[in-house]
Amino acid sequence: MSVLRWRYSFIFESWYNIYLADRGAGLLIEVIRGSEMERKLLLAAASVVALSVAAPATAADLGLRLHTKAPPMIAQVYDWSGLYIGINAGGGSSCYSWAQGCIDATGGTVGGQIGYRWQTSHWVFGVEGQGNWADFSGSQSALNDKVVVGARMNSFGLITGQVGYAWDNMLLYVKGGAAVVNNRFDLRTGPGLNCCIANGTALSTGSETVWGGTVGAGLEIGIAPRWTLGIEYDHIFLPDRDVALNHSIPVNVAGTFPGGSYNAIVDFTASARASQGVNMGLARLNYKFGGPVVAKY
Repeated sequence: MSVLRWRYSFIFESWYNIYLADRGAGLLIEVIRGSEMERKLLLAAASVVALSVAAPATAADLGLRLHTKAPPMIAQVYDWSGLYIGINAGGGSSCYSWAQGCIDATGGTVGGQIGYRWQTSHWVFGVEGQGNWADFSGSQSALNDKVVVGARMNSFGLITGQVGYAWDNMLLYVKGGAAVVNNRFDLRTGPGLNCCIANGTALSTGSETVWGGTVGAGLEIGIAPRWTLGIEYDHIFLPDRDVALNHSIPVNVAGTFPGGSYNAIVDFTASARASQGVNMGLARLNYKFGGPVVAKY
């Protein structure tokens, strides 16, 4: 309870005590001293003052009651978990190392991949299978240009595991695992062979499918809720092995025999010790079947 004292000595020549008290929803005004007329006049004046005092407080109370707390902010975080399937295309080079040096074969490749990823916090783990058609081809002269050795990488496959770190819709990862490659080789006559066989004649051919290893790294970005676009580098390394080349060709043999020249069938058999390394860059587009985003409070 608060007390408000006014002195009206120039009218009533007396002291009057007016008590203003808060009684829940309103104010209680009480005039302690004075005549009936004096109390009524003072009560009316005090009521005006009380209303002016109470109005701002009431408005403030109403403002507090109407105030509501803003909802918490929700951050949308890209989720890399789930099954995905996609296509890739790019180019690269393959070096076939043998006794005469390196046959550098270059070209393009296109293929597809399928995989599955798990995300734990920022870390992403995954497995992937990839298969590609390739046309990495090259050749090299040998034996003073008497023969030309050609090499071509026809296709390859990769089975790898992945470990990556994600920043929302950006994923940086490394990969490693097994690789399988199909190659084709051929041996042809060269311009330095001035004899009974035409230049460019196939002497022997061979093919092989060989297993090795692969390592790589990539960067992938979520460009839509279920679509990702990325780039990747891969290196394939294959062990040393013997490459066999066998072929049978007809040869025209000129001599002093009766009747002139003769045709003969000549079997060419050759083998070489070789190793192989492949480097390539790929662009990748994946469609992800897992959830696109996760709400993070």
